[in-house]
Formats: sequence, C-alpha cells, structure tokens
Amino acid sequence: MASDLSGEDPAASVLLADLGQQGAGAARDCLVEVTVPVYNEEKVLAESVRKLHAYLTANLPFHFVITIADNASTDETFAIARRMEAELPRVRAVHVDRKGRGLALRHVWGATAADIVAYMDADLSTGLEAFLPLIAPLVSGHCDVATGSRLLPGANVVRGPKREIISRTYNVLLRMFLAARFSDAQCGFKAGRSEVIRALLPDVQDDAWFFDTELLLLAQRRGLRICEIPVTWVEDPDSKVDIVRTALADLRGMARLRFGTGRKPRSSPADLTPELTAPEQHR
Repeated sequence: MASDLSGEDPAASVLLADLGQQGAGAARDCLVEVTVPVYNEEKVLAESVRKLHAYLTANLPFHFVITIADNASTDETFAIARRMEAELPRVRAVHVDRKGRGLALRHVWGATAADIVAYMDADLSTGLEAFLPLIAPLVSGHCDVATGSRLLPGANVVRGPKREIISRTYNVLLRMFLAARFSDAQCGFKAGRSEVIRALLPDVQDDAWFFDTELLLLAQRRGLRICEIPVTWVEDPDSKVDIVRTALADLRGMARLRFGTGRKPRSSPADLTPELTAPEQHR
C-alpha cells in the first residue's frame, strides 16, 4: 500500500492534514477491516471484491483488510471467496455455518484486530466514494459510529417506489416509537471504532437484518456519537432481499426494543464453529 499522498483522493489529503503531523503519522498506522457479508452471491462477488480492493488500494491512506464473511451459502460463494483470498493481498475469507448478516458481522467484528471496522453490501449498491468520508470522523476521533444515509439532503438514490415507501415509513416509525435520531437505519454501509463496536455487540440480540438498527439504537442510548453521511445508492434489481419479509422482521425487532419482549441469550463467537483463514499481514 502506497504511503505517498500524491495521487490519492483529495479527501484523504484533507483528513491527514487536519490531523496534524503527529496525528497523520498515527493515522497511517490505522488498520481498517472492511467486511463484506455474503449469502449466495456467486454472480457478483469476484467483480465486487476486485473493485473494492482496487478502490481501497488507490484511495485509502491507511492499512486495510477485506474480509468476505460467507454465512451458509449454498452455491459457489465461499469457493469464490477463497479464490479472491488467494488472488488479492489483504483479502481473507471467513465461513460461518448459519445464516444471518448480523451473525456474520458479529463473528468478524467480535474478534477483529483492526482499529476501525466497516461493512458494505456485496453488490456495492452504495458508491465507494463515500467510504473515506464514512471512516474519516472515526479515525480523527470525532465520531464513534458512522452510517451512510439515503435520506439526508445530498443523497442520490435510485430505487423503486415500493422500496422507497417501505424505507421511509420504517424510519418514521423508528423516530416515533424508539426516538431514533438518525435518518436511515438500514443502509448497508456502516463503520465504527472497533472498541466501541465490541462493547455494543453483547447487547445486540438480532443476528439478521435488524442488526443494523439495533446497533445504532443501542449506540444512541449509550450516548455515543453517531455520524451520518449522504450517499449515492443504486438499487440492485437482482437483490435477494425479501423486502416485505425483512420489513416484518424489523417491526418485530422494534416491538422487542419498545416493549422489552423476546429476550434471548447471546451466542458467543466460540459457538459459531466458523471455518477461518488468518488475514495476511498488511503490507
């Protein structure tokens, strides 16, 4: 990874300049782990990982590791993840034998050695140009958790009316019933300081799509600083997300948090019996 700022994203230069000479030196030693949770993504995974790796190599002024977190795929997704691991430096593949995006993130984030953890969806629906603005306030210490938003002024979103209505209604309900102070709970583009995330994980009960919302609400309730950035987001017409089923599951999660119902014991990382390969040392 190049340490020379020449040719890097201008935002990277601004961030390191703002940190000062000592802070910029420390920031260069920062390790960012970007997790891509996947379930049956054999058609898009290789292209997406190559694109993400190329972007981070060219633009990120920090060390990075990309972790492909397969959760119980039934196609060739994990085999492709292993090929990406062999093909590209700073890429690793992790397999968890139970479904659930939240479960995959819990496993990776709970055991990370990185300073900053992040995740994004495998289809890269969110424009990668938002990644550095997402993690910059975490590196500088101005923020504890950061999330992309498709509903803030400045966001550029292309999606169908059904998904738009469901998303906006869901976030209105979060504000009405759970006093959420963030605009977009479910954007698949989030990051956090690793020590903060590890402290939150034991109290996040959901292991599926509501994981994002619960993490943000818990961070808010604990008085942590949550930053939102507007993003460019284009709906994937081949997305495997069942919008209605996911929305119903989210409503059940909201009811659990609002009325304190359905508590369950938290799984430990040792219970997940993952197949894991160690990340290559950043270089």
